[in-house]
Amino acid sequence: MIGHQPCHPSGPVRSQHAGAAAIRAGATVRLLARLFANRGLMAAVCTLALASAAIDVIVPRLLGHATDLLFTGAIGRRLPAGMTKEQAVAAANARGDSTFAHMLSKMDLTPGVGIDFIAVGHTVLVAAALYVVVALLVSLQAQLLKVAIQRMMEALRAELEAKLHRLRLSYINARQHGELLGRLTNDIDNIQAALKQTASALPTTLLTAVAVLVIMLTISGLLAAITMLTVPISALASRLILRRSKRLRVARAADSGRLNAAIEEIYSGLAVVKAFGHQQHVREQLAQINCDVYRAGVGAQFTSGLISPATTFVGNLGYLAVAVVGALQVATGKVSLGGVQAFVQYVRQFNQPVTDIATRYDMLQAGLASAERVFELLDAPEQAADVAPELSEHGDAMGGRVEFERVDFCYQPEKRVIGDLSLVAEPGTTVAIVGPTGAGKSTLVNLLMRFYEVDSGRILIDGVDIATVDREWLCSRVGMVLQDTWLFAGSIADNIGYGCPGATREQIIEVAKTTGVDQFVRAMSDGYDTWVSEDGGNLSAGEKQLITIARALLARPQFLVLDEATGSLDTRSEDLVQRAMAELRRGRTCFVIAHRLSTIRDADLIVVMDGGRVVEQGTHQQLVARGGIYCQLTRAAGLSPVASPADAGTPCEGMHRYQEGRAGEPHRPELRPLRGPSRRPSSAGGHAADRPLTRPASRSASPHIGIGDSSRRRT
Repeated sequence: MIGHQPCHPSGPVRSQHAGAAAIRAGATVRLLARLFANRGLMAAVCTLALASAAIDVIVPRLLGHATDLLFTGAIGRRLPAGMTKEQAVAAANARGDSTFAHMLSKMDLTPGVGIDFIAVGHTVLVAAALYVVVALLVSLQAQLLKVAIQRMMEALRAELEAKLHRLRLSYINARQHGELLGRLTNDIDNIQAALKQTASALPTTLLTAVAVLVIMLTISGLLAAITMLTVPISALASRLILRRSKRLRVARAADSGRLNAAIEEIYSGLAVVKAFGHQQHVREQLAQINCDVYRAGVGAQFTSGLISPATTFVGNLGYLAVAVVGALQVATGKVSLGGVQAFVQYVRQFNQPVTDIATRYDMLQAGLASAERVFELLDAPEQAADVAPELSEHGDAMGGRVEFERVDFCYQPEKRVIGDLSLVAEPGTTVAIVGPTGAGKSTLVNLLMRFYEVDSGRILIDGVDIATVDREWLCSRVGMVLQDTWLFAGSIADNIGYGCPGATREQIIEVAKTTGVDQFVRAMSDGYDTWVSEDGGNLSAGEKQLITIARALLARPQFLVLDEATGSLDTRSEDLVQRAMAELRRGRTCFVIAHRLSTIRDADLIVVMDGGRVVEQGTHQQLVARGGIYCQLTRAAGLSPVASPADAGTPCEGMHRYQEGRAGEPHRPELRPLRGPSRRPSSAGGHAADRPLTRPASRSASPHIGIGDSSRRRT
């Protein structure tokens, strides 16, 4: 289970701030680069944004002109007809009304002529038409941008999915599956929402702010300067608020990942949770993480919600200053009334983008926090690239000889799992691998599959190093049947057919009959069309294992890896499957990992491992005759050289007795003693150290069959 972790790190140093800023800037650049990869669409979006911004700033100027027409008409109608404007100005000066006289001198009027309503109407109609054009341009821009964003997100999801197949298993095993899946779901959705909210508005608002500023300078430099004074004040207030909001957004993204991981883990192990009575602990754990998400989310929303009131307050102060100074300038004739009226509208247009940028920037920060997590996954180290696939030239004409040549491997530098191991499997033979938990049995076959690369030494197939072989080609020729089964949501026929996508219904039924699947499928109402969930919850463990065995049989691989494949079957099913496996193994090189020793008595070669080394090897009779470790295992399991399989005891029983017996034995020079007590078996019935490493995603990416899921590192 995931333990509680603090939501907010305390007091990051300046270098950490600088590093975080660099990462955030890098994420921004990478997002924009991906967005502008749709060059045609983004060129159209930018053109529409420029056109809408240009038209939008013209309209207030037109409305200001309409105001001037109304005002000059109203003043002109009050003056005596037949008088010139100069005479009216002189008369006002003669009366001592110099302010009115100065204002008249700046107005374009004719004494005795009233309001020109036709000109006013034309001006208003033009302004209304321009507003309609702006609305159409903005709507078209938004639609094109949505298409560009959807294309970008589709490509990003596909890239993430492909990345998962190239990741090193050590990276996957070191992280919880729910946390990784959250990057493909929640984080992608956050990025998409942020881009929809910001990318559609930021270009237009930025262009509008620049254009409005230019026009305001042409109307009045003094009023423009007053308006500009509000910008740094708003920016400072927004920066202080956003700094706090950004930390909360990052914390919320991390807590959401923890919540996804916890839910996925608990749901996957729900039976274990109930069996051990840990429901209350699980509820408390989820409640704590959920509380962390709530606190970070509410804090981020509350903090970011302060931006709009703060910038609006500063903007209103600017309005007040513009109104007072503008009235004085109209009175002195420095600016017309229509000019001030237009300027007030421009102030609104200028302040609104400033507020929008600050508000949408907070939304963008939320998206960037998720983008950092997504790009961190995309930048994660990948498994070594394939080189020239030498074996593919041989096609299906393979001898099947497998050789481990002085192989060393460790998951962590300080802990060696396989040490100087040499082993040869001749073509068409069955090699059984036995040993105590943690001996390195499953690790050995995972190295054969190239799930991990060896640290030193080589693994050869027909004399060719598998490090030079294409992974997909290699996996397509190896069938794996593991104790931890994995089914996909679909019909039983679909799950069997997963081993060979082109198989016919008749071929599927044929292998089902061979493996005993047909017996229980026929008893189901829907037969082979019976729907099963991804965890096979409506099937027994034995039935699920039989399906995965049928899946492997359908694939007809050239090599087989059976990792305790019959460990979860009852005696009757095991006997049926063993006979099917004997036919399946014929003519194929097969590696069998087993704790139930009765299942490997007829193996051509039995290899005993301990501490990552081969300590004994030979046939069943040879190893029993030597009286070594294998002989002790057979005796602990109640077997004799001629014992029948029915005397084998329960799975793992002999191994457990052997481990318990070793605790009181003197140290053997050729063996490395076990470190610590025997591990508790997992809920699936196997041992954590010998369980498989991955689950298959698709036939092309992981052609091996029936690989179970586990997030723990194997030793």
